[in-house]
Amino acid sequence: MSHVPALLVLDMQNAAVAISHRPKETVTTIALLRERARAADVPVITVQHDGPGLEPGTDGWQIVLELAPGEGEKTVRKGSADAFLDSDLGPLLTELGVTEVVVTGFATEFCVDTTARQALSRGYDLVLVADGHTTSARPDVDGFVASDRAVMHHNAIYRHIGFPARGIRVLPAADVDFTAPPVPDPA
Repeated sequence: MSHVPALLVLDMQNAAVAISHRPKETVTTIALLRERARAADVPVITVQHDGPGLEPGTDGWQIVLELAPGEGEKTVRKGSADAFLDSDLGPLLTELGVTEVVVTGFATEFCVDTTARQALSRGYDLVLVADGHTTSARPDVDGFVASDRAVMHHNAIYRHIGFPARGIRVLPAADVDFTAPPVPDPA
């Protein structure tokens, strides 16, 4: 089977980025990765959340300017942490022949994690971009760990999680090679 990646940009909307940890660095990282994906003719799919604080049509709901979908790029709307649930993402990936998703965006422990696990369960290989996902800016409060620790924690989980016959890589954006096929876990 051939290797066909797609870059997923999850919930990089004005209201989310406004409360995120390392917003400028994360947006810049994703923007540069998106340029490389485009240059490699890799589909870029922007996922946009609809919900409280992210009501369709409001300024907070809009994708940040630096990551606004370009001409011919697809946008998928969702209403839960799972970008596959009740959305067009699964059918779109099938239509494009995608075999691997490269996941970036907001929020690490919610939409990024849920979508990454669902992708694996649905048969996709996975690249989690270690410096391309973020969460809300916060100290250790209310049972949540500090933002930087949450990102590091999820990167560590995906370095050790196993899904039979799936390739899983956690890479900094600079090391993402859209032409390199994954090596499946033999388990």
